[in-house]
Amino acid sequence: MDLVRVETELKKRLIHPYKWGRKQSDDWDAKTSFIYSTYTFEKLVEKTISFDENVRDYALNRWFNFWSAEAVENLFSLHEKVTPNKNKFDKLIDFTINTTCFDHKTTVFPQGFNQSVTYAKNNPAELIQWLYLNQSQESRKHLKNRLFVVLVEKNNEHWKLKAEINLLKTAIDSYVEKFNSDALIQLNLENNAILSDLIWVEN
Repeated sequence: MDLVRVETELKKRLIHPYKWGRKQSDDWDAKTSFIYSTYTFEKLVEKTISFDENVRDYALNRWFNFWSAEAVENLFSLHEKVTPNKNKFDKLIDFTINTTCFDHKTTVFPQGFNQSVTYAKNNPAELIQWLYLNQSQESRKHLKNRLFVVLVEKNNEHWKLKAEINLLKTAIDSYVEKFNSDALIQLNLENNAILSDLIWVEN
């Protein structure tokens, strides 16, 4: 993946408001599935020009989130400690660090957590549990191992950091270099034993 090109394209999205209008759903996902094969922001705008505003916003956001997530997964895979999952259709495992398998999710610091960033850093298990219990109920929902890349932007425009590939790379590089499976957060949710952790990205 050309990470420089991806960052350039993602940053073109930043001038538009980040509005969902509705929660993620399988039916609108199907309607906007072209985002997976749309590589430039200009082409995305062209493909959504006939959509009503809500569906257009939905498509812009899905495209932005998908290509940022692809870049993040690529950043992990660059490390010798990381083995990418060759099955791109596996929704439970993106990669393995040493011998521990993970899905990953980039998420903005959640307003609904109702606690400060400082509190979350001091109580990571609470935030991780909140993120699992409040995840999307659609096809990506699961209770397996996951690494959360948590974005915190000083003006509360946390979503914009998904376009900052170099900043994400710095945080991921540091985490993988220091990775210690014994330091992972252990949870048990609905009889699922989970290993998880938080990677903080702040600007």
